Amino acid sequence: MKTASFPSLRVDPQLREDTENVLLEGESLSQFIESAVRNQVSLRKANAEFLARGLASRDKARQTGRYVDADNVLGKLQKTLQSGKTKRAKA
Repeated sequence: MKTASFPSLRVDPQLREDTENVLLEGESLSQFIESAVRNQVSLRKANAEFLARGLASRDKARQTGRYVDADNVLGKLQKTLQSGKTKRAKA
C-alpha cells in the first residue's frame, strides 16, 4: 500500500519549540505528529461509539419503558470502584 501525506501545517514558533522540547530520544517531529493524529483518531472513534451505544440504550429504554434508576447505577459503580481500590491496596 502506498503511503499518503498530510498537508503542511503552519504553527506558531512557540508551539513548534514546545513540541520539539517534549520529543523522546530518537523521536522525530514527524513521528510525534503521526502518533498524536493516531491517538486523536482513536479517541474520536471511541467517543462516537460510546455516544452511539448511549443513544441506542436510550432508544431501547423508550421503546420498552424499562429504565434503571440512576441511584442504582451509581451504587453499583461505587461498589465496583471500592472493590477495585481494595484489590489494589492488597496488591
